[in-house]
Amino acid sequence: MHRVPEPDLMNDAAQAQAYALADFSEPHNRFVDQFRRCFPHSRPARVLDLGCGAADVTLRFARAYPECCMLGVDGAPAMLRHAHGAVAGAGMGGRIQLMCVRLPQAAHIPGGFDSVISNSLLHHLRDPAILWEALKSHGRAGTQVLVVDLIRPATRRAAAQLVATYAGSEHELLKQDFYNSLLAAYTAEEIKTQLKIAGLAKLQTQTVSDRHVMVYGDLP
Repeated sequence: MHRVPEPDLMNDAAQAQAYALADFSEPHNRFVDQFRRCFPHSRPARVLDLGCGAADVTLRFARAYPECCMLGVDGAPAMLRHAHGAVAGAGMGGRIQLMCVRLPQAAHIPGGFDSVISNSLLHHLRDPAILWEALKSHGRAGTQVLVVDLIRPATRRAAAQLVATYAGSEHELLKQDFYNSLLAAYTAEEIKTQLKIAGLAKLQTQTVSDRHVMVYGDLP
């Protein structure tokens, strides 16, 4: 199945609210667990979350690593409104900063982070090189990277089956977004090619579920 791109930003108010109110505890907790497994001895002090959305992963990561400070970056003001509320409600304003930036226009994002994480941003990007270049621009040699995203199914029917399995009881907007995101996702082989072109072939690529791929490792 050919890739069907979707809009770069989730900036519709109803879409952002549906996403912010959904229960993503299972995949988002798994994201943090995957970081622990990939970097078992890590004690990051400065962490950048690219495409933080409503900051659910950001908050879970900050709780798991109470010694770190985080910068969450997203290009959608509608999503960041929910992120600001969530961070304030969690009492994490002193440790989590949020910034509205649309990659690749990221001149205001500092560099040299100990860790750079990203959950479900890649499939939104028409040019995937934007994410891989951002890792290099805002990390440094040895920066720990974890990127998790969807992988594109072989057929539209397979995509619909995944939606029915994992989002069958969710809001209609979420189900449609999930379906569109599956069609917009890259395959694991496409991601490996992207990494090679970006000079990041040493990062590991691993399919971790029937719908997710993980890229991880230390920046060269």
